[in-house]
Amino acid sequence: MTPLGEVRRGLAQTGLALLLCASPSMLNGQNSAQPSPSLAFATPIELIHDKPYVEVMVNGRGPYRFLIDTGTGTQALISPELVSELGMPVVGHAKLSDPSGQGEHRSEMVWIESLKIGGVEFEEVQAVEHGLFREEQNCQGVLGFPLFEDYLLTLDYPGRRMILSTGVLAETGFGTLMPFRVSEGVPIAKVQIDELSVDAQIDSGGAGLSLPEVLAEQVKFQSAPVEFGVAESLTTRFSLKGARLQPDVRFGPYVFRKAFVEINSAFPVVNVGSTPLKNFVITFDQQEGVMRISGREKIMNLDASPVPLQLQNEPRRQASDGMLVPVG
Repeated sequence: MTPLGEVRRGLAQTGLALLLCASPSMLNGQNSAQPSPSLAFATPIELIHDKPYVEVMVNGRGPYRFLIDTGTGTQALISPELVSELGMPVVGHAKLSDPSGQGEHRSEMVWIESLKIGGVEFEEVQAVEHGLFREEQNCQGVLGFPLFEDYLLTLDYPGRRMILSTGVLAETGFGTLMPFRVSEGVPIAKVQIDELSVDAQIDSGGAGLSLPEVLAEQVKFQSAPVEFGVAESLTTRFSLKGARLQPDVRFGPYVFRKAFVEINSAFPVVNVGSTPLKNFVITFDQQEGVMRISGREKIMNLDASPVPLQLQNEPRRQASDGMLVPVG
């Protein structure tokens, strides 16, 4: 989910659920470069507080640093400062709302002629112009999950590289294959907490392991969850809690023992951010709805995120006359 807000140990702001509203003619543009068979392009990633960033050329200029955010359900977000610097034309608008569904804000949508990441160039990319809040000190934009729908996207956290390749994931090979579905443009897989198998958003733009409050009421903790902050969205405020789980968390064949989790009342599914994901090499095949995960250790510890907690929004569908693409 996109870093559209930050929660500190105190009062801060959460992210916004973003809906992109555009005419069908705008959405039918050239989405991305057409990949040729059996190609692979690798580019270094920089991990800042566990989250992956990559250098991107925008309209032939740069490089600029962008966050790779599998939890963002639109092609890209871009900072107002970069929009101004590059003189990008406004071609539409976006609607923003928070998880409460109360109220609505507007943001501009811009058209990017070219995004180049290593050896791969994406043309005619839709991007929502939006302030990145605390992320503006780290990057000028965000690359969302749908941008990579024509490629196998590999995030190699231990090797600090991103790989874009063509083809499909082979059933044989290193790691474990896991199914996932795409909901509102973001990947949803299963994790197991004790005896509960639950949906989880796989979110490279998120921080730690976050549980919705309703799920937290069904599991046991080593000690009672402690309130440590207050989050504020567009229209609501809610408390945050944190604690260590008593049962293990299973992600495929991998186990997090006594994991520290964040508990919130705003989002409906589990969110697996980059602090747990940093242990793995993960490849997403969006066409087949399967991902391969590989880690060095089968059993791991999971502590709190290395930065002040950052809550992200689960994309949420809203009725509209226009075409809507939610962004977490």
